[in-house]
Amino acid sequence: MKLQRLLSLTRQAVDAYVLIQDKDRIAIGISGGKDSLTLLYALHGLKRFYPKHFELCAITVDLGLKKVDWSPVKALCEQFSVPYTVIPTDIGTILFQIRQESNPCALCAKMRKGALNQAALELGCNKIAYAHHKDDVIETMMLSLLYEGRFYSFSPKTYWDKTGLTLIRPMIYVREADVIGFQNKYQLPVCKNLCPIDGHTKREYAKTLLRQLERENPGSRDRMFHAILNGNLPGWPNSERKEDTIYEPDSIL
Repeated sequence: MKLQRLLSLTRQAVDAYVLIQDKDRIAIGISGGKDSLTLLYALHGLKRFYPKHFELCAITVDLGLKKVDWSPVKALCEQFSVPYTVIPTDIGTILFQIRQESNPCALCAKMRKGALNQAALELGCNKIAYAHHKDDVIETMMLSLLYEGRFYSFSPKTYWDKTGLTLIRPMIYVREADVIGFQNKYQLPVCKNLCPIDGHTKREYAKTLLRQLERENPGSRDRMFHAILNGNLPGWPNSERKEDTIYEPDSIL
């Protein structure tokens, strides 16, 4: 996927769900993986031509599992003139050594969210951007069906009363396959995931199941995604633009 296509899909989601407004200061949660680095490219590129002015900063919550060299991510942020902050934590030690959690994902996410929110507030941000993509939306729906017995997936935009922060997900129209292509084309400085259970989670099971369904029923992923968009799910704002409207900002590339 080329940058132009990434910006087209990102702007489409931003406009459809009114994710960005004038004078927003947005913290991008940077895990070091392909998704969050692609989001950094997307929002930096969008900032160059989007009619509403907004500011960016990037934040990494270091889990403290092992020493990670974040300098390649820092260099990319400097190239984009995006302030970058690494927040050191003991989350990994707490989960895997002190508590010895066998299913740590939910607690890990909660602790990372807390650290990221606090850092965002200290940096004067009013929004946080997560790098969840189209496949994440579908996988979350599948997990909800299998393990909770309800038709649900996370929303493109969520306001948190306790903090006053708004969570946005500008890449919900971008496929994971396109993110992988973008990573390879632009040589993103991906930092390896050091989580001991990476690849052995319920989400990985959902990925495998969806691959099988897509092989046996071509187009099933897209049909599931449209079902989510049209499902009037709790917490989902109404879309102001159809998903098949694609922007092509040729003039700025």
